[in-house]
Amino acid sequence: MKLWKGRFSKDTSPSTDEFNASISVDSRMYRQDIAGSLAHCRMLERQGIISAEESALIQEGLRGIRADMDGGLVEFRADMEDIHMCVESLLTERVGPAGKKLHTARSRNDQVALDLRLYMRDEIDGISALLKELIGTLAELAKAHRDTVMPGYTHLQRAQPVTLAFHLLAYAQMFIRDRGRLADCRERMDALPLGCGALSGVAYESDRDFLRGELGFGRLCENAMDAVSDRDHALEFLSAAAIIMMHLSRFCEELILWCSSEFAFAEMDDAYSTGSSIMPQKKNPDVAELIRGKTGRVYGDLVALLTVMKGLPLAYNKDMQEDKPPVFDAADALAAALPIFVEMLSSLRFNKGRMEEAARKGFMNATDAADYLVRKGVPFRDCHEIIGRLVLRCAEAGVAIEDLPLDELRAFSDKFDEDIYGRIDVRACIEAKKSAGSTSAASVEAQIAGVDLYLGQEG
Repeated sequence: MKLWKGRFSKDTSPSTDEFNASISVDSRMYRQDIAGSLAHCRMLERQGIISAEESALIQEGLRGIRADMDGGLVEFRADMEDIHMCVESLLTERVGPAGKKLHTARSRNDQVALDLRLYMRDEIDGISALLKELIGTLAELAKAHRDTVMPGYTHLQRAQPVTLAFHLLAYAQMFIRDRGRLADCRERMDALPLGCGALSGVAYESDRDFLRGELGFGRLCENAMDAVSDRDHALEFLSAAAIIMMHLSRFCEELILWCSSEFAFAEMDDAYSTGSSIMPQKKNPDVAELIRGKTGRVYGDLVALLTVMKGLPLAYNKDMQEDKPPVFDAADALAAALPIFVEMLSSLRFNKGRMEEAARKGFMNATDAADYLVRKGVPFRDCHEIIGRLVLRCAEAGVAIEDLPLDELRAFSDKFDEDIYGRIDVRACIEAKKSAGSTSAASVEAQIAGVDLYLGQEG
């Protein structure tokens, strides 16, 4: 039975019912919907809008519905339209006329706005906890690979030697910022919309501040029209989710490259790989590829909701029923991707010898050779040209800079001396970095300590 049927002279068509219904999507918010209804019921009783007897009956009925939904005993049918009307219909069936009083001093508009915020609050807390686990995993891997040398890249070309710890800590910082974005979103979302009604408030002496405390919000939405008609908190969450997935995707791309025969820096554990139906030698990094692929879906979720919202006049419009699928999809993608990524990363086997071998090739000590000449008083731009010509000579001869005897080095600059060989050793190049945040051992230790401190302070 439609709870709004009084205005209409005939029933909606079955096709309209099916098209209009959102319960197949929003039924996952039943616990949030019932939590809001329980708080609203207590507020109505406190304000004398319903009696204590009616309140007790309603609350008992709501708890029973929640228990049945928890147990999978409720069928979510399209004729129930959405989770809000489903709960209210079931309540009225179970407790009689008292159930019809629950909707006093609220609208589905502020009700759905509340449910979505409550749901997103729970999802953000869960995703934030998963990110914290990932950051902790990266910190532990960094501690285990303080001395693992590898190439650092720009343009996917070997650039300068770094340690694997340093490389992993770069991602740790990205995921720390991702947690910060989620926290910012949660803080801005921490305002109660319930009690704002359809768009202009309600004509009852309701107590929204009581509701705020009951439901754990930090403040009230200050404008009723804004409270029911915007979804910028959902858009902000989707933006943060898209950035998290982008960081995961970049990391997965590197793992895929590292596990290829061409790089051979690492080997994926069998538990996170699959084979080929035709090529028996294959070991495919499907988990990493799927995470990379799901990133596109989350980008689509953000664009979908931006597009839904872009042309809507104030206040609520039925278009906004489409706010939940992208939020749910993005939250599900993160909840699936983050745990398995941590498992996959933790089980990865790194080929330290191969990584260091690669770091000793490709003239990755060229910048340090230039810095050597700078310390001898040669202007940097002159040093750049000298080392460029030196690298060209070595590339043509198929040798490394350190392979050339001193007399050949001096043909390019008389500033070269025997100590050049110690300065351009790959590990010396790493330790030569003095700036804060660099790849040197002392700096990496400071970065690890900073991540440990962050993990210890964050909830």
